[in-house]
Amino acid sequence: MRQIERLAEMPEAGPAIEAVGIEKRFGHIRALDGASLAVRSGEVLALIGDNGAGKSTLTKIICGALAPDGGELRFWGRPTAVASIRHAQDLGVETVYQDLALAPDLSVAENMFLGREPLMRRLGGLVPALDRRAMRARAAEALAGVGISLGSVDRTVRELSGGQRQAIAVARAVMWARSAILMDEPTAALGTRQTAIVYDTIRSAADRGLAVVVISHDIPKMLSLADRIAILRQGRTVAQERAADLTLAQVVTLMLGGNGREEAA
Repeated sequence: MRQIERLAEMPEAGPAIEAVGIEKRFGHIRALDGASLAVRSGEVLALIGDNGAGKSTLTKIICGALAPDGGELRFWGRPTAVASIRHAQDLGVETVYQDLALAPDLSVAENMFLGREPLMRRLGGLVPALDRRAMRARAAEALAGVGISLGSVDRTVRELSGGQRQAIAVARAVMWARSAILMDEPTAALGTRQTAIVYDTIRSAADRGLAVVVISHDIPKMLSLADRIAILRQGRTVAQERAADLTLAQVVTLMLGGNGREEAA
């Protein structure tokens, strides 16, 4: 574990995370057929593709939720077999899933610390107990940092709107990430104001040195927000280019099967 922690603290030059030739099958279905991507510290990489292109599968492999059938993951240039979600978290990688991974009957603060609850000692240090005061304070600070006000972090997640739940998942990832954040459609349930806040949070996370991978169908926004675009089609990476070098027409053409080069801006 100590070796993993040292690795997570070494964001050197070059890609923070690389996925090289990743393959994944579900029965007879080939979800990934040699997909690759690379994201550097301080960079926003938008992962774009049609439904079924393999975007979510690729990010689940990077975060340890799925094991690849082939290919290699590298963290700061080192081949790394990510054994589990906890292993990825030890590497400093946090994920915002489409299903949000929140416990509806727990409070906002409890969800922000799920699996990482701070303990305090009572009765002369003999009895461990949750440090709920610290959890509330830090959860409120993290939510305020992304511009979200819920009134109370003691409210259960079940009481909140879909947009508020999405905001909690994003704030939790930003609070714990030390090297990278993976986001699968992070604005899917949000209104206009909250969407703008999340986009600002994505940019500020990269500005703080985190590597950020964002799956999104909002191609125009990704062209202005992201530093680079990776495009998947049928489980393969068909392009990884600077966002500034691509147009909307080129991205759509690459997604649908063209080479994108004949499309003018």
